[in-house]
Amino acid sequence: MSSIRPFRAVYYNQDKVEDLSNVVCPPYDIISEEEQNVLTNLSPYNFIHVLLGKDQEGDDKKNNKYRRAKKIYNEWLDEKILIQDAKPSIYFYRQEYTIQGQRHSRKGFIALMELQDEEDSRIRPHENTHSKAIEDRLKLWTELNSNLSCIFVCYADRQKRIDKIFIKNVIVNAPIVDIEDNDGVRHIVWRLDDANLIREISGSLLDQHLFIADGHHRYKVAMEFRHSKLSGQTGLDGTEPQNFLMTYFTNIDSKDLKIFPMHRIVKNMPKDIRFLDEFFRIDKVKTKEDLVILLARAGRNEHAFGLYTRDGIRLLRLKNKLLIDQYVKEGSKDYKSLDATILKYFVFDRVGIKSDDIIYTKDLHEATGLVENGSVSASFIMNAVKISQLKAIALNDEKMPPKTTYFYPKVLSGLTVYNMDV
Repeated sequence: MSSIRPFRAVYYNQDKVEDLSNVVCPPYDIISEEEQNVLTNLSPYNFIHVLLGKDQEGDDKKNNKYRRAKKIYNEWLDEKILIQDAKPSIYFYRQEYTIQGQRHSRKGFIALMELQDEEDSRIRPHENTHSKAIEDRLKLWTELNSNLSCIFVCYADRQKRIDKIFIKNVIVNAPIVDIEDNDGVRHIVWRLDDANLIREISGSLLDQHLFIADGHHRYKVAMEFRHSKLSGQTGLDGTEPQNFLMTYFTNIDSKDLKIFPMHRIVKNMPKDIRFLDEFFRIDKVKTKEDLVILLARAGRNEHAFGLYTRDGIRLLRLKNKLLIDQYVKEGSKDYKSLDATILKYFVFDRVGIKSDDIIYTKDLHEATGLVENGSVSASFIMNAVKISQLKAIALNDEKMPPKTTYFYPKVLSGLTVYNMDV
């Protein structure tokens, strides 16, 4: 079973950095090169300088972006740009945001999560990872001996016991962070250092599965980092810093937990799409706005996705669910029933489209705009994965294809850091 514990977070000193909105940034894995440049120029203290440095000509083992990140990080600590909390705490975190005119407020908290060997762990990933991204993060963590960004984990709390602690004991105090990002999301953070309440929160999570929503690469890095640091050592008692990972926890039963669809942009798609007739009912659609409505409606009872090309917009619906077992030979029923799985087997594999030929985006306008301006051949517009599907896949010890889910909003980087040196 995994437990949580408080920690003395490293965070920005607001006596030195007055406007925190200029120094925090999104998780590293969703930052485009253009956004990286904007953040780099926004402030000399923006967290991007540590989180996601740039390669430079002449880099080698002694001089590279990881060494530069360490130098910057240590300078910020020495100059008190970053300071460490005086007492072990957990950090309640509320995000207020709007989707299609409807207001939402997702509540959670940041704490350390205990890592365990996979055979003993109740922590459940649901997506596959790429080795290149893991290697990059492992080098950075090793250089800084710090966990820079939270992973995002869901727990079950239908009785809202933790929410009640938040309302009764936390929200009545002044927050330590209250900022709005460029997407209009408000991020508010409170500190809780009451040991009795922290034990009560930890007890609520014991003996239940914890589902990784976001940060699969960081979780994998944490497991490898733990192994590299502790392997072969004797006299370990389980409290070593590498046994814990900075984690954002939120309630999987909350109506404010939102998953966005991840659309597939295909660089080169055959113009002749008559092969789709064998497996799909194909309906022509007038506008992308109509497609979104029809796709959501079809997705209630069918496997469906949209095809957006310069030759027109189409809604594709799988003709018969019995085709799935006939053509998809791997995975459980839950895995086979993912729209992303069906798209892969019934479309991409049939015409030789590989993962390198695909761009993933949550942005419908990007998916359609790249087709319209001729940059790519086609985009496949998807429905969002359901929470129930995520849980089923994870409990089966299976992994969804990469970039199948996009939880919104993201947890900002730079709010808290877990420094394992102290």
